[in-house]
Amino acid sequence: MADAGVTPLVAGNWKMNGLAASGSELAKIVAGAAGLTGKVDLLVCPPATLIALFAAAARGSSVRIGGQDCHPDPSGAHTGDISAEMLADAGASAVIVGHSERRADYRETDAQVRGKVQAAWRAGLTAIVCVGEQRSEREAGRTLDVVGSHIEGSLPDGADAARLVVAYEPVWAIGTGLTPTPADVVEVHGFVRQRLRRRFPVEADKMRILYGGSVKPANARDLLTLPDVNGALVGGASLKADDFMQIAAVYR
Repeated sequence: MADAGVTPLVAGNWKMNGLAASGSELAKIVAGAAGLTGKVDLLVCPPATLIALFAAAARGSSVRIGGQDCHPDPSGAHTGDISAEMLADAGASAVIVGHSERRADYRETDAQVRGKVQAAWRAGLTAIVCVGEQRSEREAGRTLDVVGSHIEGSLPDGADAARLVVAYEPVWAIGTGLTPTPADVVEVHGFVRQRLRRRFPVEADKMRILYGGSVKPANARDLLTLPDVNGALVGGASLKADDFMQIAAVYR
């Protein structure tokens, strides 16, 4: 089990959702965060168009703002891409990389994800690295092989707990309403912890391992109180402040 002194993290991935008017949901999250200070860290990752607006609105609160992806290079001829430095300049403090949708839709490899982690660190951002198996891989009994491969290939050397968060997301559970059994989650999170100890023996027990995949208020307590689960990467439920804060309130 991870160090009991690790502060959990509940991060909201808004994906391609949200307009300027969505700031009203952020305002509710900021208001609710005051009662959770010191108990759980809160991070909202809106579309890139909203990062600067949200960062300004959250300034002075305990809520942090993050990005959903970044390019490995700091600048250049990469039309439509955003660098980690640009995210930091807009007010982000973290960035999600290697999300299953990026790996599937854009065929991102572990090597490309590793480059994005290094870019995040270069810009002073915390990298939230997603790992997880497809349904076919789980049914073939390859879950740990896939997750282990992601960890080995996607995480650069020299990681520390302040700059790296790992999010386990069984791909077949994202947006489907399906969730692994508690035993499944314990097995994979324990495996991730072991692999982190192998790679980063000094830092591993301080690193946060998040669970992601159809996390909602109804199942949050059962999932987030399991061994080696140090928070959640929340998708759809993070779009509504009430749902997001009910999940975070598990740590009240």
